[in-house]
Amino acid sequence: MNIMLFGAPGAGKGTQAKFLIERYAIPQISTGDILRAAIVDGTEMGLEAKKYMDDGKLVPDSTIIGIIKDRLQKDDCKKGFILDGFPRTIAQAEALEEMMKDMGISLDKVISLNVPDELIVGRITGRRVCKECGASFHVEFNPAKEEGKCDFCGGELITRKDDTAETVEKRLEAYHAQTAPLFKFYSEKGIMVDLDGTKEVEEVTKDIIKVLG
Repeated sequence: MNIMLFGAPGAGKGTQAKFLIERYAIPQISTGDILRAAIVDGTEMGLEAKKYMDDGKLVPDSTIIGIIKDRLQKDDCKKGFILDGFPRTIAQAEALEEMMKDMGISLDKVISLNVPDELIVGRITGRRVCKECGASFHVEFNPAKEEGKCDFCGGELITRKDDTAETVEKRLEAYHAQTAPLFKFYSEKGIMVDLDGTKEVEEVTKDIIKVLG
């Protein structure tokens, strides 16, 4: 089962990904995580990405696609995967589709978590992320069992530097300009499912499971 989680920053993609990982035993493919891992592992694509980053430049789409391809070829992706945070633009979506076509795979479902902007700001400023495993929590909607401590690995929960109201508003502007058009792109392919992301976390999980079967 090959899934992509779609929605604005703070829509709950990271939280839902954790539940899906447990239920379906498939990995979450986060571009930030695999980019860092590729650099640490010293892969060909990782070293290429590092050159751009060391020069203070954005890593080009072709390199990101190459890193994703390397990740999807690993054994733990044989049963499927959860794409989170990529693609962000139509150009990236088209490049991803071409790459997956070459690999003989495709996306089964794109799950869109629909949350109004005014709720997003409150969600993100209250978000806490595990310093060790990256698990996402929220002080109100999805609190950790023990304050400041990750439920999954026991790591320290922190507030990310970019989780401020001002930064969130800028990220939402970029999302609506660049990423929102992907909704139409995947809807036309018949694999987009639009879900109400304002529900309780458990209810959203149930809705996703219902869609995936």
